Amino acid sequence: MSSLGSHVREQGAAPAAAPGATPGAAPAPAVDVRGVSKVFGSGSEQVVALKDVDLSVAQGEFVCLLGASGCGKSTLLNLVAGLDKPTSGTVDTHGKRIAFMFQEATLFPWLTLAQNVDLALRLNGVAKAERKPRVSELLAKVRLGGRGDRRPHELSGGMRQRGALARVLAQDADIVLMDEPFAALDAMTRDAMHDEIESLWSELGLTVMFVTHNVREAARLSDRTVLMESGPGRVKQVYPVTLPRPRHLDDPLLTEQAAHMTDELKNEVARHVR
Repeated sequence: MSSLGSHVREQGAAPAAAPGATPGAAPAPAVDVRGVSKVFGSGSEQVVALKDVDLSVAQGEFVCLLGASGCGKSTLLNLVAGLDKPTSGTVDTHGKRIAFMFQEATLFPWLTLAQNVDLALRLNGVAKAERKPRVSELLAKVRLGGRGDRRPHELSGGMRQRGALARVLAQDADIVLMDEPFAALDAMTRDAMHDEIESLWSELGLTVMFVTHNVREAARLSDRTVLMESGPGRVKQVYPVTLPRPRHLDDPLLTEQAAHMTDELKNEVARHVR
């Protein structure tokens, strides 16, 4: 087994210091999940999606949630977003503003790209006079400058996700929740989006919780990768990823880190399907 296994943290361990944090200082929490369980249905139809989950995410930290289908990754993200309530336990986001990015771009098809971003600004209370230049600024930030008059069907999948990312940024959120946002993209476009989100995360000091099935994607992006077990969903292990940034998928050290996490994920999947 790789020596990287010695860096595994136990469930509930404190996260590494976020970028820009004072050396030696405990990172300020952005998300605190304490003793969270989530049950759907009742009686013989009852499904325990999450059980006794503890997880802290530091301000400015990039955390990936990794696990087999049905392990509760998306359920946990929904609880953090406030889209659902835990059956027991607490989720505290410390009053921070939250934005959600889904697997599909979910842009309104009858609006242009610029209008989609403008709507997010309007709902966020930005004055009309300030919105047009802000829309242009956000589209330029995700490398869609000059394409604001196009409708979603006129854009490639990668461009639509960039548009969705611009709409997320328009919400001026502190915490960005991403539920497999690049899963439907081809490998080259996905790699470009990795560069994009990493750059914006660093530039804007965002806190990101990112759900993925892709181990290499988790190693590529995260400060910590949380491996979840299934039946019911719990935090099994937390892997700190301390490789220098920017990272590349063909980096041998990243490949080694991903290989160790892959072994653990395979073991978890095998345990679940027995």
